[in-house]
Order: sequence, then structure tokens, then C-alpha cells
Amino acid sequence: MSGLEVDPVDDDTESEDNTIEVTPTDSVDESADGFETDTLEERSTIDVEPSDEPIDGPSYVLYGGKGGVGKTTMAAATALDSAKRGTKTLVVSTDPAHSLSDTFETEIDTRPERLREDIPLFAAEIDPDAALEEGQAAFMAEGGPDAFGGLGQFMGDDSPMDALFGGAMPGADEAAAMQTLLEYMDDDRFERVVVDTAPTGHTLRLLQLPEIMDTMMGRIITFRQRIGGMIEGMKGMFGGPEADEPAADMQDLELMRERIERLRAVLRDPARTDFRIVMVPEEMSVLESKRLRTQLEEFEIPVGTVVVNRVMEPLADVTEDVEGEFLQPDLESCAFCQRRWDVQQHALMESQDLFRGTAVRRVPLFADEVKGEKMLEVVAACLR
Repeated sequence: MSGLEVDPVDDDTESEDNTIEVTPTDSVDESADGFETDTLEERSTIDVEPSDEPIDGPSYVLYGGKGGVGKTTMAAATALDSAKRGTKTLVVSTDPAHSLSDTFETEIDTRPERLREDIPLFAAEIDPDAALEEGQAAFMAEGGPDAFGGLGQFMGDDSPMDALFGGAMPGADEAAAMQTLLEYMDDDRFERVVVDTAPTGHTLRLLQLPEIMDTMMGRIITFRQRIGGMIEGMKGMFGGPEADEPAADMQDLELMRERIERLRAVLRDPARTDFRIVMVPEEMSVLESKRLRTQLEEFEIPVGTVVVNRVMEPLADVTEDVEGEFLQPDLESCAFCQRRWDVQQHALMESQDLFRGTAVRRVPLFADEVKGEKMLEVVAACLR
């Protein structure tokens, strides 16, 4: 790897929470092979020590990052751990390519449903298309033919927004997800909402929507005010029915505007929201994570945690809450394992500036696929 400047980490600012030790290995015989092995019986006796500490953290946890780095796994593990400690928790995916169902090994609906009776764990996978059809996006007409001062009556079967903008607005799926997310974040049933966001590009568009929708709301309200009198006059001239509540749609728009303002305030408040960047120790992931953090800073959204996933190190080096033997890379005699280890350590060294001012959580590379509650509990122990 080359071309990346590495800022030195000040010794007086380092702490156990934001430092990753970089330890390149010596070369080994290229003909060496294999991983350390253990028996299936040993790996089947995994025991995860539950945490006695109550949840004392942000009400909203958002996981973002490059596609394929493990955001869904982290969100599911965080939500499971939160619910096991008695916090009413909703985990919701805004990623169109949903995998929460696969991670929990159970079917998850588009609306929040409880996954288990013994713990307060709820889950939902937002379907943007369904949200659009239900008229949940901010730019959809919610007042039927009386929306926008009765403008809908003069547009036939088209919605007012379709007629004004020539079809669905760009970013309609993200807007629908944002509207639904607003609904869940205002839901009194949940004490914590954990969000599995879409890959970086989609997430940034989602985060831009408060400003975009706020601007749109302002234009719609101004438009409504300008044409309201004209529409009422035309109704009178041509004998059209008068709306029972001509200001109802205006009230809906103002309410949506207030909710957008609340969301913006929540995302910018580190006491209420922890935006967590998930990365893997590889060059492309480091670059993507740095770009994401820079753009989040432009939105004034602080990053509280960086999660480094699939690190080639023993689980015992990460957490003491898990008992059981796990298959792990053999860095002494496996040339392939050692080469990958050096690549990872180089990437971690390059990303030291990404860790400044944040808590760092490491999750090891597991030989087995991380799905099902048992493995999610293991990941959750690493994230504590």
C-alpha cells in the first residue's frame, strides 16, 4: 500500500479504547500450510458470559460503512445484547439488500415485530417500495384530491407531486426509508433503535435527506400558500366543493418539517446517537471509511465508535466473556495466514487517524459464518 499519509498518534492522547497494536510478523517458509485446528466438539461448547451492566448509552445506534464489511452483523449483535439486558430494542435495516432475516435465521417483516417472547427484541426491514406505495415519503400527496389546496382535483389520476415533478422524485427510496425511520424513532414502544444502514453512498444520501426534505417542505408550503387562494377562487367560480379543512395538508407538512428538525438534532447529538463506522483491515475499506468520516463531519454528525471487523487475532485477545475454543489462523507456520496478517496490520497502521477521538472495537475473523443467536452473542461480547 502506498500514497496514504499516516499521521503519528500522539502518545499522550492514546488510550486503550482508541489504539490498535500493529505487529508485523517475520516471514515463514512459503511451503508451509494449514490453520490451527480444533474439534467440532470443542467449538460446540461456546459459552458467552452475559453482561450484568445495564445499558447506559445512546438511544440511537447507526452502523455505516462500505458494503460487505459486516454492518448487519454488528447491528443485530448490538440489538440482541441490548434486549438481553432488558432494554426495549428495535433493530431496523434501511439497506435494500436486506440480510437481517438471514442473520437472525428467522423471517423479519417490513413492520416491527417481536422476535422473542423472553426478551424485548423487535426487528423490521424497511421496504422503500412499499413505503412509497403507502404514501409515507414526505413528497407524496397525503390528502387525496384535497391535498395542496385541492390541486389534486385538477390533475386526474396523477398525484400532485407526479404532476409537478414529472414522476417520482430522485431519491424516493431513501426518502421513504427516512420517513419510516422517523416514525420508528418517535415510537414510544422502543427505548433504543439500532439501524443497519445501506452501503456508504446510500447512507450519505439518506443523511442528506433532512436538508433536502426541509428545503422541499419549504417550497411546497410556499407553493401551497400561493395557489391556495387561486384554487379556492376557481372552486367558487365553477361550483367546486369546498374542502372541509383547507389547512389540513399544511398542518401535515409542518408536522413533517418538525420531525425532520428533530431527526437532524438527534443525529448531531452524541449523547443520543452513536454513529459507528464498520471497516475491515484492508486498504479499500480504510479509504472508504475515511471518506465516510469526512462527509459525516460535514453533516456535523460525530462518529463515536469504529468497529474493525475480521481481524486475524485470537478471540481471547478481544474479550474475556467468551469461553470455548475457536479455529484461528496459525501465524507461525501458515504462509497464507501470515501474509494476510501483514496486510491487515499495514491497513490498521494506515487508519490510525481514523481512530482519533473514538472508541475502537475489534471483532476477530471467524472460520464459521456469523449467523444465529449464539454467534451474535459472541460478536456482542466483542462490542461491549
